[in-house]
Amino acid sequence: MKIATEYLILALAAFLVAVAIVVVTLAVKAKKGSFGKKSLSTKQLTTLGVMSALSIVLMVLIRIPFPTAPFLEYDPADVPILISTFLFGPWWGLLMTAVVSIIQGITVSVSSGIIGIIMHIAATGGFVISAGLIYKRGKSLKRAIIALVVGVVIQTVLMAGMNLVFTPIFMKTPLDVVLKMMIPTIIPFNLIKAGVNAFVTFFIYKFVSKAVNKIFG
Repeated sequence: MKIATEYLILALAAFLVAVAIVVVTLAVKAKKGSFGKKSLSTKQLTTLGVMSALSIVLMVLIRIPFPTAPFLEYDPADVPILISTFLFGPWWGLLMTAVVSIIQGITVSVSSGIIGIIMHIAATGGFVISAGLIYKRGKSLKRAIIALVVGVVIQTVLMAGMNLVFTPIFMKTPLDVVLKMMIPTIIPFNLIKAGVNAFVTFFIYKFVSKAVNKIFG
């Protein structure tokens, strides 16, 4: 099972990189793109493809159970998404979020079904859009900190709200049980997960940004 999972990781990563290369080839010939007045550069599209693949690899390779609720697992898949958001803007980050969430929902988190995909897109998407829009208005150290802090809060609030709505309906868990889990488990887990991802993003973003510029010019 472990070997099969590893092959799946490599296959998915290779697929996304291949898609990125195809998109780059088409973009070179394009004059306009669907997300702006000008098409994204080869550097941008290639970086988005590679970062999407990296997000999926991290999602599968690094999964740390939360002590008070082992069914909740931390993974750093949002880090490449957040870095790409800071590099290229919130809407491209949201697109990456959707791609990664769908792939996660049909592979390692298949048991959560469509609800898991929706919750992931909404929670990470909320982080990405809020942080991306704030940082886009002025790319400074102070604004990066504010953007990430706001993103952490928004993701935590969204996950808490969605757990109250979706968990009783689709997972048949009584609402009072979900409420009892809120303070000791659900809120702390999401604060820690989003906080760790924000922390890592903050400290490696500049390094990754310089590396991207150095590699692609």
